[in-house]
Amino acid sequence: MINVGLAKLASLIALALMLQACSPTTRSAAVGTGSTTAGPQSPPAEALPSVDVSAVDTSPLALAEVSDARAWQVEDWDPRVIYDEKLDGQFQLARIDPAKVKPRNVRQVVDFRTKEPPGTIVVNTTQHSLFFVLPDGKAVRYGIGVGAAGLSFEGEAVVEHKQQWPRWIPTKDMIKRSPDHYAKYADGVDGGLGNPLGARALYMFQNGIDTYYRIHGTNDPSSIGRSVSAGCIRMFNQDVVDLYERVQPGARVIVTSHDAPARAASRPARTKSAS
Repeated sequence: MINVGLAKLASLIALALMLQACSPTTRSAAVGTGSTTAGPQSPPAEALPSVDVSAVDTSPLALAEVSDARAWQVEDWDPRVIYDEKLDGQFQLARIDPAKVKPRNVRQVVDFRTKEPPGTIVVNTTQHSLFFVLPDGKAVRYGIGVGAAGLSFEGEAVVEHKQQWPRWIPTKDMIKRSPDHYAKYADGVDGGLGNPLGARALYMFQNGIDTYYRIHGTNDPSSIGRSVSAGCIRMFNQDVVDLYERVQPGARVIVTSHDAPARAASRPARTKSAS
């Protein structure tokens, strides 16, 4: 009888230990002490940014749905910090001297009245500004460089996809227009510090067709705030990295001049690209 009783007691103790080991509290403690048997853990809820969902337009966002709360994160950016040198993958982003950047070209949150839903990109080529629409009548404004007269895109498009440190190939039209400048790059340029697309590129499409226009970084920071590109929209590398993290594929892009309405009529997609 004693042996049977001890056996039952041992079984009960083993069952209790097994149930304790399977409880969420015990698993969390194991991970906290460096256990290598548990899989990757999600960050605690308090570590995630707080988002007022009620402030976000939940109507159809015309494919500009933003699912990542990081898209809405803003702060009082210090130009000395955001434009400092930074390691990005295998490449070092060069420091941009804030003293040489016009105040309106510095990344900042501004009041922005628009009917466009959060997650939309609005570009004003005359103001040399790109706005990423936020909830509550706000937007992140970035300084940009745009196309020279007659070369800029105007109208609406969507971000079909985006790429880090993209490869660049000049189009046949670009080579024909400026052979001395572009012919030597006919075979393409690998992503890197010498690539004119810079650290990131967002690819603009109309009706599923590539417009060959991009929103991208630059290896020529002095071009921001000017109309000098072959047609694309260029940004400081640090700024295009920030925008890249906010924008989701499918986001709408509206490009307009100063006097154009917010919803400019789309021009046909061009077959020439640019940087």
